[in-house]
Amino acid sequence: MDKIKKIQLFNIPIDCLTMQETLKFIISAIKKRKQLHHIVVNAGKIVAMQKDPEFFKSVINSDIINADGQAVIWASEFLNNPLPERVAGIDLMQNLVKIAAKEKFKIFLFGAKEEIVSKIAKKYQKLYSNDLIAGYRNGYFDKSEEENIAKQIARSKANLLFVAISSPVKENFLNKYKKTFKNVNFIMGVGGSFDVIAGKVKRAPVWMQKAGLEWFYRFLQEPRRMWKRYLLGNLEFVRLVLKERKKQKRQL
Repeated sequence: MDKIKKIQLFNIPIDCLTMQETLKFIISAIKKRKQLHHIVVNAGKIVAMQKDPEFFKSVINSDIINADGQAVIWASEFLNNPLPERVAGIDLMQNLVKIAAKEKFKIFLFGAKEEIVSKIAKKYQKLYSNDLIAGYRNGYFDKSEEENIAKQIARSKANLLFVAISSPVKENFLNKYKKTFKNVNFIMGVGGSFDVIAGKVKRAPVWMQKAGLEWFYRFLQEPRRMWKRYLLGNLEFVRLVLKERKKQKRQL
């Protein structure tokens, strides 16, 4: 599978891939010792990209862009350019870790607080193997430390890198330093996934995920911190979708 069909959604080339197709493409690249830069986009990220040129560039410079967020799937259908399914970043990461253990690949975990990332490293070592973890580092650092962190990742000889830092920091970091760790075959931003895997944050039930209400479940856990991101962000995303629909009608 060398050619991937893409759709343009708000000038973002999103790949028309299912979870299984995405996994197949990634594993093939790792075995061929190529580097694959992966990104997922959701409604909030798409809104933020419209206002941040560096962020936008960092995303579209990646090799695979999956839709993570039911709202993006609905938007693609509403705009008559449907995507096959949602590919959630946390689910993709968990699948890849399992495959990495089976294929004897090594992973590097970068992000979250020290107690969280170390807990995940120990969890994976216990669940799979001590050899799985090439290294890990928390996500708290000064800008001046970025280059040394990138070099640390490169020296680890990891095959897969998962970066659990908020946007747009993780996207910009990966885009800026991917040549430094060019021998890492797969690089991916996973946002708050480490907190969920470590049990610090609960994930929404499956029915809420399918109903597009995962954001609301997250909002209920931390309303003071999340209200602006989700409520205002979702309204802005709806505005973008309606604007795009009007643009399509004018072109007919």
